[in-house]
Amino acid sequence: MTDATNHDTAPELSERLWAAVIGRDEPAAMRLVAAAADAGADRESLLLDVVAGVQHRIGVEWAADRISVAEEHAATAITDRVIAALAHHRPAPPLPRSRGRITVACVDGEWHSLPARLLAEVLTRRGWRVDFLGAHTPTPHLIAHVHQTNPAAVLLSASLPTHLPTAHQAVTAVQSLGIPVMVGGAAFGVDGRYARLLRADAWAPDARRAADLLARGLTSHRAVQRHQIDDLPHLGDQEYTLVKTRRTTLVRQCLAGLDERLPAMPSYSAAQRERTAEDLAHIVDFLATALYVDDVALFTSFVTWTADILAARHVPVAGLRMGLDVLAGQLHDFPRARTFLDIAADTLPMAPAHSGPGLTA
Repeated sequence: MTDATNHDTAPELSERLWAAVIGRDEPAAMRLVAAAADAGADRESLLLDVVAGVQHRIGVEWAADRISVAEEHAATAITDRVIAALAHHRPAPPLPRSRGRITVACVDGEWHSLPARLLAEVLTRRGWRVDFLGAHTPTPHLIAHVHQTNPAAVLLSASLPTHLPTAHQAVTAVQSLGIPVMVGGAAFGVDGRYARLLRADAWAPDARRAADLLARGLTSHRAVQRHQIDDLPHLGDQEYTLVKTRRTTLVRQCLAGLDERLPAMPSYSAAQRERTAEDLAHIVDFLATALYVDDVALFTSFVTWTADILAARHVPVAGLRMGLDVLAGQLHDFPRARTFLDIAADTLPMAPAHSGPGLTA
């Protein structure tokens, strides 16, 4: 593969980088972005339009079952190293005078760090002094860091909606120190609805918008910590708490229910049963999160996405429907949970009995 030149458009460069990354040709990927930078390509555009675009495509290809989990991991590791290499590649235009200190972190439990990493690089290039804390930052560690550094703002990233409760804790804890919090990532909804629900001071759909908002200045709207129940009064019914604390029991009870109702279950191997238990745990986790934010759409979106994944892998969705039905039976005294489960089940097509291992392929 030849190096990129200044004649490459962003789509052409993206296609070439995709070929290198998916082909596990890391040296070629490094040469492409380095050559593009040397040819005068804007570094921010390289990061957000080319590298991030390739990473998004990796996720799409995995969801469509066109690449394996191992291939997805290998490709993601290469894009991560490409970002690091581009950050230190020279020559580069001089950075403007520092605008202040910013903390960027993924919320507790969030391991998808690439979006936050890209944001940290963009902010650094725009003149901020950035402390990037990386993936899975426990809230007590975040608060200890904020106490020590007193940043102008904290920017938190979360990709999976199941991390919204811990994101809420982190937002509230940082705001109690009088420091504004901006959030971003797919977990907060395409329109930022969950950012507003959790009363973050700002939400941005992408790194460019986050940097622009930060440049205009953020102000904390909540300088004193308040209990989450004040923000989310629906939590008073305790359904979220009870579903969350009963997670292990619910999964075990649902497995027993599937043993009785799913003809193939008794013949499952230990590995297949373990996979089915993992699938059920994901369903419980997303249901609990939907109860936390009181939004059935969060749960139905997960169920619909799961059904699409099943279809891509040629696995019947009847097992998913049956899993929802068995879980509903375990939660007969939880009216909100039952309503969410019934609505989600209604989104699924009718299908023959499930015959493959697990509920999610």
